[in-house]
Amino acid sequence: NKLVVFIDQWYPSSKTCSHCGHVLESLDLSIREWRCPSCKSVNGRDENASKVICAVGASTVGLGDVSRAMPAIAV
Repeated sequence: NKLVVFIDQWYPSSKTCSHCGHVLESLDLSIREWRCPSCKSVNGRDENASKVICAVGASTVGLGDVSRAMPAIAV
């Protein structure tokens, strides 16, 4: 069996810092790398988003808490 986890398509994964969780108010699509104003880490847009999505998925299956994620389903 595999577990598929769906998260809200509007979850701000690109705008959420994978290091500290700070969420930017806005992030233009042309910006490929950004510095978190909270922890000062430098984040590549796509790599950062993938880490955030992974964390959201892990929290959905009981490894943490992310309130905006949808429930996990087994397929």
